[in-house]
Amino acid sequence: MPMILFAFVVRLRDGLPLSASTDFAHNRELQERKQQLRKMSKALSRFPERGTVKGQDLNIYFVSSEGVSYMAVCHRGLSVVKAFCFLEDLCWAFKACFDSKAISLAARPYPFLEFDGSIQKLKQQYNQIGGGPALEITLAEVQDDLKRRPPKALTIEELELAQELANGHLEHGPGSGQTVRLEPVAPAGILSLVLNIVCASLNLVRGVHLMENTFQDDYDALWSVVAFLLAFVLCLFQCQLYLFHSSYKRLKALSLLGVLVLCNAFLFGLRNCWQLLFHTVVACLSTALILSRKLLDRSNDCGV
Repeated sequence: MPMILFAFVVRLRDGLPLSASTDFAHNRELQERKQQLRKMSKALSRFPERGTVKGQDLNIYFVSSEGVSYMAVCHRGLSVVKAFCFLEDLCWAFKACFDSKAISLAARPYPFLEFDGSIQKLKQQYNQIGGGPALEITLAEVQDDLKRRPPKALTIEELELAQELANGHLEHGPGSGQTVRLEPVAPAGILSLVLNIVCASLNLVRGVHLMENTFQDDYDALWSVVAFLLAFVLCLFQCQLYLFHSSYKRLKALSLLGVLVLCNAFLFGLRNCWQLLFHTVVACLSTALILSRKLLDRSNDCGV
């Protein structure tokens, strides 16, 4: 079994895939590691220069240099030194073929897919017994460098946290070749937006009307005014959260739902049961659609 199974080259600032090795393996863990690589690529700017992610049989190694990250999926039997030696050679080979200007101007995924030929040759060299000619010299240099600057061992939890944080930062990344976008709005989403706007309007009208009466007579209903106006604002926030990507979306959506339910419960007496049920159902529907609307994956696998 080959020790180096997959290599991936991405732009550091936005995770744009630049090139990758073509393979047709159907190993389940390999496919999982490749998915992790693609998710990691969007958050690499938050990781150290070098790092590892341990798996059951396959490990991930990555090195970042001059705005580009080089990543590989390797069998656990491959030494850490040899894995990073491969990445260093991959880095030198890529820099020899493409300059920084071409990398910076790349606007579509996999613009340098022809580099796959160089990756395959390098993989074949390292997968041979003995590692290929003159490898020992490079190994010694990389081993000394790793002793001085050991790679960071990352956990799955750290990866997930970095990805969540990166999603919020990539939303409006200037000059980015990949913009984070959500899936197209579904018919159910349009219905939810319309119903949310209706609920917001009802809350605003009732709140303003009650506020006029409160200021003319007494201030006993002041908290009811606050509840109506707060529900109005929260309905608008639900619309915004559905339409636009945001970090910590689940936490925000559930928080909005909880406060909306409390506002409607507080307004019991000013609204009948059917009105309260309508507002609560709309809030729950909006929350469900917010959580179910996924990011649009614009990157084309291109057989890699």
